[in-house]
Amino acid sequence: MTSKELLYVQDALGHEKFLKCESKQVAGNISDENLASYIGDLEDKHNEIFSKFLKLL
Repeated sequence: MTSKELLYVQDALGHEKFLKCESKQVAGNISDENLASYIGDLEDKHNEIFSKFLKLL
């Protein structure tokens, strides 16, 4: 992996970590159950993407 590719993966990991954490926080603060469930699904998706990027390292 080139240094440029490594920087891309590190940047992508940072973005996915941020989105995962924000989704978790927002899902815990929403009173609408349907919306909270949807955001929980988004958290799961970002966690999955984070894991895929991490496997590249």
